[in-house]
Amino acid sequence: MAIPGVSIIGDRINPGFKTTRALIEAEDIAGLQALAVRQVQAGAWCLDVTVGPRGYKDFHFLTEVIKALQAAVDVPLCFDYPSAAVQEACLKAYDSARAKGRKPIVNSLAETRQEMLDLVKICPFQVVLMASERLEDGSAKSNKLTSEVLGVARRMTAKLTKEHGFSRGDILVDVTIHSLISDLEGLTKMALEAIRGIGEDPELKGVHIMGGITNIGNMLPPLKFDGLPLRQLAENAFLTLAVPLGFDTIMGTPWNAFGMLPDDNVVLQTLKDFTELKGLSAMRRLRQLWAHNQDAKSLVEKG
Repeated sequence: MAIPGVSIIGDRINPGFKTTRALIEAEDIAGLQALAVRQVQAGAWCLDVTVGPRGYKDFHFLTEVIKALQAAVDVPLCFDYPSAAVQEACLKAYDSARAKGRKPIVNSLAETRQEMLDLVKICPFQVVLMASERLEDGSAKSNKLTSEVLGVARRMTAKLTKEHGFSRGDILVDVTIHSLISDLEGLTKMALEAIRGIGEDPELKGVHIMGGITNIGNMLPPLKFDGLPLRQLAENAFLTLAVPLGFDTIMGTPWNAFGMLPDDNVVLQTLKDFTELKGLSAMRRLRQLWAHNQDAKSLVEKG
């Protein structure tokens, strides 16, 4: 990690990555252990863990993976399932002594699935709070406004601290980072505004602000700028804007070269412009970024 004050939750034990999916399908426990060790050595303070759909029906395998990971590394684990039943199996398998007494993380709680709170009967934990949806008139609604995200963060933080004994430091508010290439609604700007709002709100002082940084570069073309991949630069451009506002926890790949960009960086300047636009105007601004890029010209010629 090259950004002071920012922690990373390693995201690679997830079948969304082809190499990890192959390890899970082959039940290659040693391979998963090696992947855990590599992430910790690269700077992860915690590891996100999911074996995908198999976790919903094969608690034995899920438990075996958790115990094997804890035999290999001594950092906390973050269990990535929206199901209380699966989370219960994960928490019962987790041994805090193997993580130097540190709590596991439940990923994730939402205002629309508060049954997760019953899990505190099993053991204390930290929690990822998804601020991307709210409960309104008994139904789940997607949040598209900064005020909606802040409302969820305030309501659920108050509930967690006042009714369930969580400290604010146990709460990680996930503001949801969207893919640039599909963001026609200004959701990237909304995430940045939400980070600012949470960071400035005295009612939320002490909570952590996080997001899956890998999402922002999804589907971007495989271009390089001054030898660096566009996807990596997009991640760092977002962090350059978000960290000063209070963003302090990355869900991402630990060995990626995270860092802050200089103000004159072309990708950072593009992101700043992009956040002020919506719809086709936003997409045009992105395309301007690679319109004169040499790699982009090669892709066109090959196509």
